[in-house]
Amino acid sequence: MSQDTSQPVHDHTSPNGQRAPLAIVGIGCRFPKADSLEEYWSNIRRGVDAISDVPTDSHWDPDDYFDDDKNKPDMTYARRGGFLNPIDFDPLEFGVAPTNIEATDTTQLLGMLAARDALRDAGYATARDATDGRPFDRDRCSCIMGVTGTLELVIPLGARLGHPIWRRALKEAGVDDATTEDVVQRIADGYVPWQENSFPGLLGNVAAGRIANRFDLGGSNCVVDAACASSLSAVHMAAMELWAGRADMAITGGLDTFNDIFMYMCFSKTPALSPTGSAKPFSADGDGTILGEGLGVLILKRLDDAQRDGDKVYAVIRGIGSSSDGRGNAIYAPSSKGQTKALRNAYRDANVSPDTIELIEAHGTGTIVGDATEVRALKEVYGEGTEAGEEGTEARRHGGTEGSEEERTSNVPWAAIGSVKSMVGHTKAAAGVAGLIKAAMAVNRGVLPPTIKVDEPLDEFADAPVYVNTEARPWLTHADHPRRAAVSAFGFGGSNFHCVVEQPPAPTGAPAARDENAIDFDGRVVVLPLSADSREALIELLDAFETDTTWQELRVESAVRRAAFDGQRPCRLALVLERDRHDLSQTIAKAKQLLASQPNADSFATPDGIYFDGGPTDRKLAVLFPGQGSQRVGMLRDLACTCADVRQALEQANTAFARASAESNGHTCRLSDHVYPIPSFSDDARAANESALRDTRVAQPALGAVEAGAWRVLQRFGIHADAFAGHSYGELVALWAAGRIEDSALHDLSNARGRLMAEVAAQHGEQAGAMLAVFAPRDRVETLVAIESPNVVLANHNAPEQVVLSGSVDDTDSLAKAFESRNIRCKRLPVAAAFHSSFVADAETPFADALVGVAFEPGDTPVYANSTGDPYPADASDARRLLAGQLANPVRFVRQIQAMHAEGVRTFVEVGPGRVLTGLVGSILTECDHAAIALDTESSASGTSGGNSGGDVSGGSLYNLACAVARLAVLGHGVDLKRFDAQTDRASIGSEKPSKPRKPRMTVRLAGAYYVPPRPP
Repeated sequence: MSQDTSQPVHDHTSPNGQRAPLAIVGIGCRFPKADSLEEYWSNIRRGVDAISDVPTDSHWDPDDYFDDDKNKPDMTYARRGGFLNPIDFDPLEFGVAPTNIEATDTTQLLGMLAARDALRDAGYATARDATDGRPFDRDRCSCIMGVTGTLELVIPLGARLGHPIWRRALKEAGVDDATTEDVVQRIADGYVPWQENSFPGLLGNVAAGRIANRFDLGGSNCVVDAACASSLSAVHMAAMELWAGRADMAITGGLDTFNDIFMYMCFSKTPALSPTGSAKPFSADGDGTILGEGLGVLILKRLDDAQRDGDKVYAVIRGIGSSSDGRGNAIYAPSSKGQTKALRNAYRDANVSPDTIELIEAHGTGTIVGDATEVRALKEVYGEGTEAGEEGTEARRHGGTEGSEEERTSNVPWAAIGSVKSMVGHTKAAAGVAGLIKAAMAVNRGVLPPTIKVDEPLDEFADAPVYVNTEARPWLTHADHPRRAAVSAFGFGGSNFHCVVEQPPAPTGAPAARDENAIDFDGRVVVLPLSADSREALIELLDAFETDTTWQELRVESAVRRAAFDGQRPCRLALVLERDRHDLSQTIAKAKQLLASQPNADSFATPDGIYFDGGPTDRKLAVLFPGQGSQRVGMLRDLACTCADVRQALEQANTAFARASAESNGHTCRLSDHVYPIPSFSDDARAANESALRDTRVAQPALGAVEAGAWRVLQRFGIHADAFAGHSYGELVALWAAGRIEDSALHDLSNARGRLMAEVAAQHGEQAGAMLAVFAPRDRVETLVAIESPNVVLANHNAPEQVVLSGSVDDTDSLAKAFESRNIRCKRLPVAAAFHSSFVADAETPFADALVGVAFEPGDTPVYANSTGDPYPADASDARRLLAGQLANPVRFVRQIQAMHAEGVRTFVEVGPGRVLTGLVGSILTECDHAAIALDTESSASGTSGGNSGGDVSGGSLYNLACAVARLAVLGHGVDLKRFDAQTDRASIGSEKPSKPRKPRMTVRLAGAYYVPPRPP
């Protein structure tokens, strides 16, 4: 007699009816151009368009079915979509006989693969006796998947049954019997044949059954069909299993590889497809959706259980709302009424208020009617302001400041809206889970992800509390609630689902889903360093690389090389490669050519990421921080979206900015909202954002925040400086970086300095003066100034042939004409006052007063001063006096750089937006041994600091960061390269180099379409 292993069922709700929060502890997925979760999230964050032409080798040929006429029978007007990358699938790994592959739909096969990846990601064993993860109670694990109807395999199998029709048609056409049978057989051979396994192979429910069978799961096993809401419906049912206590773990999500001509015909005759071949959710020129394939699988547990079991947690599901449209105009027409019910049910279920939701991953298909209906539903629910939820807040979400109910319901939007369908297409049964994974990663990584292809949003957004987010932006937390998102999925037949997810709580002994301090490189950038005793030895190491190395193999090999790299060896080389941008074999060939052709060069660096150094390793390193004028809307955005250090610095700056704004009755927006504002759709709006950031009260604290965060990122690699300096405002950041002042002092003083300088400018109006950049030698400029306008003073000596002058508006205008008449290039700077001159001397005393309460530590790293060119004094009083006087004294940047070089500094790193200071250092030390490195190399090097740095908007890319780190490593600055892509390093390798993965026993090449084995000729 077998033992009864069943357990009592417990209802996991609190006495007040609140359901237990659920944890997403594992994710496995495959979507267009993404074979893993890492690639999927990377593509989302970077706004990659994964839509392509229909792959004729695996799917169908548009030339056979395409016609521009939407009404043409049996033809489609679409020829693009989102398709899975082909993979080598090992059927034996999943218990499928190779002979049965043809009779098994790819949804079932790839669904097992996605489930396996999810289990592994969660750290759980894929079999009872497996050692690839922890054991779990398989009898208490349910598998509920979203799948729409029968699977794609039913189409070719059904098509084979048309042979009576073919025979009759041929006979009526007068074709003889022998030819008829030959033709019928030829047609039949074009479709997969019926066999014993065809019936289970075409059933949707078997997609879940195979997962339960393969991984030996004893809980509920079924699929849910709610059309395009199927996967969120499945998550809903899985959640109810956990809430009801009928399961302790659930494998759920959605599976859809049905992208054949039949599915295109269904959507074409609705008609719902985009004639232009691009889904543009919430765009005014949206013209329909585009179809996609995808599989997304989640591992869910109750949050308390996940924390008890030491699971990592990506995100927490707080609640799920559902509804039906009821009676409407058409069974497939969207209903605003039905959607609002689902939204309200979700927020009631989650016990949260809509004004705490800052990201909405909408259904957003790209159809004008559907998208407009969804926006109207959101406006109705979100426009109601806070409800009676326990976590409703009285704080304005966008501004982050206290306000009245009237202010909270004003037209300032607070929730970003988007749809991943703009990137991967409408993945139908997997659409909801595609959005849920996106939202879970967003709350986990602290990024508001973009929606692409929107040049102008729908008119419905004009007065909506939601806005279309078209670029990745850092998602900073609020003090009163975690990052929180909501996900919608709606299906034909009036099925509506809405899910609330939020940032996981801080780990209590359990590992986080990722190292919060890790830099999120998404596996797209590698640093491959090599060290040896000679150039010849480096060339031999390069020769050892195989030309057919895959990207994943390169990542593993690079991790091994980073662990073994010795920055003190006589010869050091580093290659920085970005996926889809650099070719390994070509990069290696170029590196070898450079090593061989430049035998006497101690060092070289190429724009495409090849760095070599064979010089001394005892060089000193100086870190430089740019000043006002370098700020740009979106500055260092990529680092802010991928590095927690930058977000933490921004959050600290937000707090200080809010405090300063409250005291001065100034700005009401968060500081970070000026740096990374809601996306604009007009030149006027973009210009207004740039203008707002130029406000001295905003520019200086904003620069301080991003520069402080960027320096902390470099410190993660073990980089330390032998000297610091800043240009104008940047000197304050330099003092902080050297440990002379604390974090809070940096942000408070940044606000005070900016406010005081703005007040001086406001008080004096045009009498506050102006600034003029002149590109000529200092002595020539001073000679002309003495003749034409002796009251004008030199404010910045930036380079041998670049100075900035300060004076009255009339005097600087007169000088500009004098320079131009002599063909001397000059540029009026868009500043509020004549900085670094007597025109702003009124700010010196109050700034000195603000410095009185600031503790100045002696510090052990010199900070070179603008005013003197010498290191700051150790004495706190003297340091305060020097810093206050800097406001009205000239910036002697040339003298600073020369003084640092004289003290042995040979490497200068610019930490901040742009590369202005890097260019200045290069022009100052033209004839001297030095290396000047910018963290943000995408901005133009033209312009000036202390006024207007010029240059393009830059995101401060991860590739730039990798290049800076790699170059510092080969220069011998003690960089800990093991911190690069650290999580991948730990996951991919141990302490020794791994062997190359063995080829699977046998594989078949699978794409999303059903598998057809090669036919004999």
